[in-house]
Amino acid sequence: MLVVSGAFKILDALWAFKYDDEVSEEVQTVLFENDLASWGWLWLVIGIVLVLAGFAVISGAQWARWVGIVVASVAAILFLPWIYYQPLWTILSVTLAILVVYALATYGGPRIPETPARA
Repeated sequence: MLVVSGAFKILDALWAFKYDDEVSEEVQTVLFENDLASWGWLWLVIGIVLVLAGFAVISGAQWARWVGIVVASVAAILFLPWIYYQPLWTILSVTLAILVVYALATYGGPRIPETPARA
């Protein structure tokens, strides 16, 4: 899920770079106002970090869990200003990021050996 979320952010970045001149006047956000290229660079960096952390989680690195949790949380927060312009895509992206945080926080930790029950 972490890799898929990162791939979505990379696709968002490519969209922002492609339509920077055409859509910039229609988009008004608090951060970066109507500069889609700045959003594109931000999404590209977040997407690359999410993909790299996803592959590191698959290989079993514990640090990657925490990086994934932090970056997915930041991605969910940074995507919220877009709810007025792209509501469906925003809801999908934020939901995916929240599911990534939940999955990494719940199922990714080291196994704790069970102690035998005392009689």
